[in-house]
Amino acid sequence: MRLEPYLQFASKAFQREATYRVEVLSEIGSLVLRVYLIRALWTALYAHNPAPPNLPLHAIITYSTVALLLSLIFEVDGTRQLREKIRLGTIATDFLKPISLPAYLFSDGVGMTLLHALNVVPSLLFALLLVHVDPPATASATGAFLASFALGYAVNFLLNFCMNCVAFWTLETFALQLVVRWLSDLLSGAIIPLAFFPGIFQAIVLHLPFAAIYSTPLLLYLGMIQGPQIGRALLEQALWLAAFAGLGALIWSRGRDRVVVQGG
Repeated sequence: MRLEPYLQFASKAFQREATYRVEVLSEIGSLVLRVYLIRALWTALYAHNPAPPNLPLHAIITYSTVALLLSLIFEVDGTRQLREKIRLGTIATDFLKPISLPAYLFSDGVGMTLLHALNVVPSLLFALLLVHVDPPATASATGAFLASFALGYAVNFLLNFCMNCVAFWTLETFALQLVVRWLSDLLSGAIIPLAFFPGIFQAIVLHLPFAAIYSTPLLLYLGMIQGPQIGRALLEQALWLAAFAGLGALIWSRGRDRVVVQGG
Protein backbone atom coordinates (compact mmCIF):
# COMPACT_ATOMS: atom_id res chain seq x y z
CA MET A 1 0.00 0.00 0.00
CA ARG A 2 1.41 3.40 -1.03
CA LEU A 3 1.60 5.92 1.82
CA GLU A 4 1.64 9.09 -0.28
CA PRO A 5 -2.16 9.33 -0.83
CA TYR A 6 -2.84 8.88 2.87
CA LEU A 7 -0.32 11.56 3.81
CA GLN A 8 -2.22 13.86 1.45
CA PHE A 9 -5.52 12.89 3.09
CA ALA A 10 -4.05 13.78 6.49
CA SER A 11 -2.78 17.12 5.13
CA LYS A 12 -6.18 17.98 3.67
CA ALA A 13 -7.91 17.10 6.95
CA PHE A 14 -5.50 19.36 8.84
CA GLN A 15 -6.21 22.25 6.46
CA ARG A 16 -9.96 21.61 6.69
CA GLU A 17 -9.94 21.75 10.47
CA ALA A 18 -7.73 24.84 10.49
CA THR A 19 -10.42 26.86 8.68
CA TYR A 20 -12.61 26.81 11.81
CA ARG A 21 -10.56 29.34 13.79
CA VAL A 22 -13.38 30.37 16.12
CA GLU A 23 -13.92 26.74 17.08
CA VAL A 24 -10.20 26.38 17.83
CA LEU A 25 -10.24 29.42 20.11
CA SER A 26 -13.41 28.29 21.87
CA GLU A 27 -11.88 24.86 22.44
CA ILE A 28 -8.85 26.41 24.15
CA GLY A 29 -11.06 28.69 26.25
CA SER A 30 -13.29 25.79 27.27
CA LEU A 31 -10.32 23.70 28.36
CA VAL A 32 -8.83 26.51 30.45
CA LEU A 33 -12.20 26.99 32.18
CA ARG A 34 -12.39 23.26 32.92
CA VAL A 35 -8.86 23.33 34.35
CA TYR A 36 -9.93 26.10 36.75
CA LEU A 37 -13.05 24.19 37.79
CA ILE A 38 -11.11 20.95 38.24
CA ARG A 39 -8.55 22.70 40.45
CA ALA A 40 -11.30 24.21 42.58
CA LEU A 41 -13.09 20.85 42.85
CA TRP A 42 -10.05 18.79 43.90
CA THR A 43 -8.82 21.50 46.26
CA ALA A 44 -12.19 21.50 48.04
CA LEU A 45 -12.36 17.71 48.18
CA TYR A 46 -8.83 17.32 49.52
CA ALA A 47 -9.43 20.04 52.12
CA HIS A 48 -12.20 17.99 53.74
CA ASN A 49 -11.01 14.42 53.07
CA PRO A 50 -7.76 12.51 53.65
CA ALA A 51 -5.57 12.36 50.54
CA PRO A 52 -4.63 8.97 49.10
CA PRO A 53 -0.98 8.21 49.93
CA ASN A 54 0.07 7.96 46.28
CA LEU A 55 -2.01 10.90 44.98
CA PRO A 56 -1.37 14.15 46.87
CA LEU A 57 -3.17 17.30 45.76
CA HIS A 58 -0.46 18.47 43.34
CA ALA A 59 -0.40 15.03 41.69
CA ILE A 60 -4.17 14.84 41.21
CA ILE A 61 -4.24 18.35 39.72
CA THR A 62 -1.43 17.35 37.34
CA TYR A 63 -3.30 14.13 36.49
CA SER A 64 -6.56 15.96 35.74
CA THR A 65 -4.88 18.73 33.73
CA VAL A 66 -2.93 16.28 31.54
CA ALA A 67 -6.12 14.22 31.10
CA LEU A 68 -7.93 17.32 29.82
CA LEU A 69 -5.08 18.02 27.40
CA LEU A 70 -5.22 14.43 26.16
CA SER A 71 -8.98 14.80 25.63
CA LEU A 72 -8.23 17.41 22.95
CA ILE A 73 -6.74 14.53 20.96
CA PHE A 74 -8.74 11.49 22.03
CA GLU A 75 -12.11 13.14 21.48
CA VAL A 76 -11.38 13.57 17.77
CA ASP A 77 -13.27 10.79 15.99
CA GLY A 78 -12.28 10.48 12.35
CA THR A 79 -14.50 7.41 11.91
CA ARG A 80 -17.82 9.25 12.39
CA GLN A 81 -18.03 9.90 8.67
CA LEU A 82 -18.19 6.14 8.13
CA ARG A 83 -21.62 6.08 9.77
CA GLU A 84 -22.80 8.90 7.49
CA LYS A 85 -21.41 7.20 4.40
CA ILE A 86 -23.29 4.01 5.27
CA ARG A 87 -26.52 5.82 6.15
CA LEU A 88 -26.50 7.89 2.95
CA GLY A 89 -25.30 5.01 0.76
CA THR A 90 -22.24 6.88 -0.54
CA ILE A 91 -19.98 4.14 0.82
CA ALA A 92 -20.79 2.10 -2.29
CA THR A 93 -18.80 4.53 -4.42
CA ASP A 94 -15.98 4.57 -1.87
CA PHE A 95 -15.56 0.84 -2.37
CA LEU A 96 -14.82 1.53 -6.05
CA LYS A 97 -11.89 3.82 -5.24
CA PRO A 98 -8.35 2.37 -5.29
CA ILE A 99 -7.76 3.10 -1.62
CA SER A 100 -8.28 1.37 1.71
CA LEU A 101 -11.24 3.12 3.34
CA PRO A 102 -10.19 2.21 6.92
CA ALA A 103 -6.71 3.61 6.19
CA TYR A 104 -8.32 6.74 4.74
CA LEU A 105 -10.39 7.19 7.91
CA PHE A 106 -7.28 6.76 10.03
CA SER A 107 -5.22 9.27 8.02
CA ASP A 108 -8.10 11.75 7.97
CA GLY A 109 -8.40 11.39 11.74
CA VAL A 110 -4.65 11.87 12.17
CA GLY A 111 -4.85 15.11 10.17
CA MET A 112 -7.63 16.43 12.40
CA THR A 113 -5.78 15.23 15.49
CA LEU A 114 -2.60 17.08 14.53
CA LEU A 115 -4.42 20.41 14.60
CA HIS A 116 -6.00 19.63 17.96
CA ALA A 117 -2.59 18.49 19.22
CA LEU A 118 -1.24 21.93 18.38
CA ASN A 119 -3.95 23.37 20.61
CA VAL A 120 -2.32 21.54 23.51
CA VAL A 121 0.54 24.06 23.56
CA PRO A 122 -1.48 27.27 24.05
CA SER A 123 -3.94 25.41 26.29
CA LEU A 124 -1.07 24.26 28.52
CA LEU A 125 0.44 27.75 28.65
CA PHE A 126 -2.88 29.24 29.76
CA ALA A 127 -3.46 26.37 32.18
CA LEU A 128 -0.08 27.02 33.81
CA LEU A 129 -1.40 30.45 34.80
CA LEU A 130 -3.98 28.67 36.96
CA VAL A 131 -2.30 25.47 38.15
CA HIS A 132 1.11 23.90 38.62
CA VAL A 133 1.64 20.89 36.33
CA ASP A 134 4.40 18.52 37.37
CA PRO A 135 6.66 17.22 34.56
CA PRO A 136 6.97 13.43 34.08
CA ALA A 137 8.62 11.81 37.07
CA THR A 138 11.70 10.56 35.16
CA ALA A 139 13.11 10.41 31.63
CA SER A 140 12.02 6.77 31.38
CA ALA A 141 8.53 7.81 32.49
CA THR A 142 8.47 10.33 29.63
CA GLY A 143 9.38 7.66 27.06
CA ALA A 144 6.90 5.19 28.52
CA PHE A 145 4.19 7.86 28.55
CA LEU A 146 4.75 8.70 24.86
CA ALA A 147 4.69 5.02 23.86
CA SER A 148 1.57 4.44 25.95
CA PHE A 149 -0.09 7.53 24.49
CA ALA A 150 0.48 6.22 20.93
CA LEU A 151 -0.98 2.83 21.87
CA GLY A 152 -3.93 4.50 23.60
CA TYR A 153 -4.60 6.63 20.52
CA ALA A 154 -4.66 3.53 18.32
CA VAL A 155 -6.96 1.65 20.73
CA ASN A 156 -9.31 4.64 20.84
CA PHE A 157 -9.41 4.83 17.02
CA LEU A 158 -10.20 1.13 16.66
CA LEU A 159 -12.88 1.29 19.35
CA ASN A 160 -14.58 4.14 17.47
CA PHE A 161 -14.12 2.29 14.18
CA CYS A 162 -15.79 -0.86 15.52
CA MET A 163 -18.72 1.15 16.88
CA ASN A 164 -19.30 2.99 13.60
CA CYS A 165 -19.04 -0.26 11.63
CA VAL A 166 -22.19 -1.39 13.48
CA ALA A 167 -24.02 1.04 11.16
CA PHE A 168 -23.71 -1.62 8.43
CA TRP A 169 -26.53 -3.40 10.29
CA THR A 170 -28.33 -0.61 12.19
CA LEU A 171 -27.67 2.51 10.02
CA GLU A 172 -27.48 4.54 13.24
CA THR A 173 -25.01 4.16 16.10
CA PHE A 174 -25.75 7.22 18.24
CA ALA A 175 -27.26 5.29 21.17
CA LEU A 176 -24.42 2.73 21.18
CA GLN A 177 -21.78 5.45 21.08
CA LEU A 178 -23.53 7.37 23.85
CA VAL A 179 -23.44 4.32 26.14
CA VAL A 180 -19.82 3.47 25.30
CA ARG A 181 -18.80 7.12 25.71
CA TRP A 182 -20.42 7.21 29.16
CA LEU A 183 -18.67 3.98 30.17
CA SER A 184 -15.38 5.26 28.78
CA ASP A 185 -15.62 8.55 30.68
CA LEU A 186 -16.34 6.65 33.89
CA LEU A 187 -13.97 3.69 33.55
CA SER A 188 -11.03 5.11 31.59
CA GLY A 189 -9.69 7.35 34.34
CA ALA A 190 -10.31 10.44 32.21
CA ILE A 191 -12.40 12.11 34.94
CA ILE A 192 -11.70 10.18 38.14
CA PRO A 193 -8.40 8.28 38.60
CA LEU A 194 -9.03 4.57 38.82
CA ALA A 195 -6.95 4.54 42.02
CA PHE A 196 -10.04 5.94 43.77
CA PHE A 197 -12.10 2.87 42.87
CA PRO A 198 -12.50 0.33 45.66
CA GLY A 199 -10.79 -3.07 45.95
CA ILE A 200 -11.80 -5.71 43.43
CA PHE A 201 -13.62 -3.19 41.24
CA GLN A 202 -10.39 -1.25 40.78
CA ALA A 203 -8.52 -4.45 39.88
CA ILE A 204 -11.12 -5.15 37.17
CA VAL A 205 -11.39 -1.70 35.58
CA LEU A 206 -7.60 -1.31 35.42
CA HIS A 207 -7.54 -4.17 32.90
CA LEU A 208 -10.44 -3.02 30.71
CA PRO A 209 -9.74 -1.47 27.29
CA PHE A 210 -10.98 1.92 28.50
CA ALA A 211 -8.06 2.10 30.95
CA ALA A 212 -5.66 1.53 28.04
CA ILE A 213 -6.79 4.85 26.55
CA TYR A 214 -6.38 7.28 29.46
CA SER A 215 -5.42 5.64 32.75
CA THR A 216 -2.28 3.79 31.65
CA PRO A 217 -0.61 6.80 29.96
CA LEU A 218 -1.51 9.06 32.88
CA LEU A 219 -0.22 6.67 35.53
CA LEU A 220 3.01 6.31 33.57
CA TYR A 221 3.27 10.10 33.36
CA LEU A 222 3.03 10.37 37.15
CA GLY A 223 5.50 7.52 37.67
CA MET A 224 2.92 5.40 39.47
CA ILE A 225 3.79 2.50 37.17
CA GLN A 226 7.48 1.64 37.49
CA GLY A 227 10.06 -1.02 36.75
CA PRO A 228 8.81 -4.28 35.25
CA GLN A 229 5.23 -3.00 35.54
CA ILE A 230 5.92 -0.58 32.69
CA GLY A 231 6.53 -3.42 30.23
CA ARG A 232 3.42 -5.26 31.43
CA ALA A 233 1.29 -2.13 31.10
CA LEU A 234 2.48 -1.47 27.54
CA LEU A 235 2.01 -5.14 26.65
CA GLU A 236 -1.57 -5.05 27.92
CA GLN A 237 -2.26 -2.00 25.76
CA ALA A 238 -0.73 -3.78 22.76
CA LEU A 239 -2.93 -6.82 23.40
CA TRP A 240 -6.07 -4.65 23.46
CA LEU A 241 -4.86 -3.01 20.26
CA ALA A 242 -4.46 -6.41 18.58
CA ALA A 243 -7.86 -7.56 19.87
CA PHE A 244 -9.67 -4.49 18.49
CA ALA A 245 -7.72 -4.71 15.23
CA GLY A 246 -8.91 -8.29 14.78
CA LEU A 247 -12.48 -7.42 15.75
CA GLY A 248 -12.47 -4.38 13.47
CA ALA A 249 -11.18 -6.44 10.53
CA LEU A 250 -13.90 -9.05 11.08
CA ILE A 251 -16.74 -6.52 11.37
CA TRP A 252 -15.44 -4.58 8.36
CA SER A 253 -15.25 -7.72 6.24
CA ARG A 254 -18.78 -8.82 7.17
CA GLY A 255 -20.17 -5.32 6.71
CA ARG A 256 -18.53 -4.84 3.34
CA ASP A 257 -19.92 -8.16 2.11
CA ARG A 258 -23.34 -7.04 3.31
CA VAL A 259 -23.17 -3.88 1.20
CA VAL A 260 -22.02 -5.81 -1.87
CA VAL A 261 -24.84 -8.36 -1.51
CA GLN A 262 -27.51 -5.69 -1.04
CA GLY A 263 -26.18 -3.65 -3.93
CA GLY A 264 -25.95 -6.65 -6.21
